[in-house]
Amino acid sequence: MTMPRRRPGRPRRDETRPTREVVLTAATALFAERGFDAVGLREVAAAAGVDVATVAHHTGTKAALYDACFARVFDAEREVLTEAAEQARAALDAGPDAARRALHELVDVFVDFLEDRPETTALWLRRWLEPQRHAELDQRYADPLYRLVAELLGAAAAAGALAEPTPHITVRSLVWATHGHVVALAAGAPGARERREFRAFVHRLLDGLYGPSTP
Repeated sequence: MTMPRRRPGRPRRDETRPTREVVLTAATALFAERGFDAVGLREVAAAAGVDVATVAHHTGTKAALYDACFARVFDAEREVLTEAAEQARAALDAGPDAARRALHELVDVFVDFLEDRPETTALWLRRWLEPQRHAELDQRYADPLYRLVAELLGAAAAAGALAEPTPHITVRSLVWATHGHVVALAAGAPGARERREFRAFVHRLLDGLYGPSTP
């Protein structure tokens, strides 16, 4: 039996993953690189190795596809942060030292996540270039995670494990610092050295904020 020939230049789709996941992976990379306006559904289809009708079938309009890309990275980030936050909450009853160790571990989880998935940072930075546009994405896919960690810091402060008058500012500052670190890696900063130095910086920052002299 003669197999149909593929059109020249079209990549072969990864048959080991569901088509929707292949499409979202390709779209996330393109949106992260170019932003919303500069990416078309045909480009996504070509990168995913499918036709445009398949992209539309799985994700709908370009705006819906863009939303789905953020939902995808949000789900992955929420999974790892929720587990780390739950462990940190459980440590509150064990005293200030245990609570601070758990916060260090939470930050490590977050830094690891963004280092391993730099497209997450790039996707968000593209979106933040136009703060008033697609603002609903922040409400759905950023604010819940900010609140998760801010509420944890508030609970730790209420338990006497640390002093934190403005948890929402602390959380956002740490998030932006980590995104900046990921950008530096993407720009060619020495990888292993940059990772070690940034990790040490974040832990020094936490010790300065919540060390034994500051409860």
